[in-house]
Amino acid sequence: MSSGSDKPSLFPLVEIRQLTKSYVRGKQVLEVLHGINLDIPEGDFVALMGPSGSGKTTLLNLIGGIDSPTGGLLKIDGQRIDELSGNELAAWRASTVGFIFQSYNLMPVLTAQKNVELPLLLTDMNASERKHRANIALQLVGIADRASHKPNELSGGQQQRVAIARALVSDPRILICDEPTGDLDRKTADEVLTLLQQLNRQFGKTIVMVTHDPKAAEYAKHTVHLDKGTLVAEAGH
Repeated sequence: MSSGSDKPSLFPLVEIRQLTKSYVRGKQVLEVLHGINLDIPEGDFVALMGPSGSGKTTLLNLIGGIDSPTGGLLKIDGQRIDELSGNELAAWRASTVGFIFQSYNLMPVLTAQKNVELPLLLTDMNASERKHRANIALQLVGIADRASHKPNELSGGQQQRVAIARALVSDPRILICDEPTGDLDRKTADEVLTLLQQLNRQFGKTIVMVTHDPKAAEYAKHTVHLDKGTLVAEAGH
């Protein structure tokens, strides 16, 4: 796996300027994000925090290319992803971003191995290479011995490790994590967060994580607080 930091970067990996996001509900226009400015350097681990309705998940979805902004500038790795069409954005997402969700989102009928291989089906990689890459990812997250198990045969922590392996298998530039430990007990959550921290420190993976849990945020290098769609303060650890 490449570290993502082997080429020098003259610009932040994520560059956000005056970013806004509005939703139309009937005749009402609801602005969720108001003029966000934020830089995330390559190799950073950022926790996005804020009360419910603060806009943190909306901001995460914009950075991950799941949604598009209403206004402003959003550059990732020097590319204006706010100007991409739907199809272009989908292709960009598949090659650039790894997603980790609270509910794991594993396919129940597939083994851990086959779940991890799923993103590679979008590539022209052959079956043996897919299997090899998935094995490496499962080893990396410490769950290679469960490769043939289906999700219902795994604990919550094990399922989240499989989900992290799936996010890593295509060697993305950025990992997007939405409450990755929200369904886990404290001990298991700490193990998963330690794994994310290792991926950041040892492999240089850039991670942006939404969490409501201050203990989870302590694993990040920086915390960005949102309130009512505005950045409040930024703190380093």
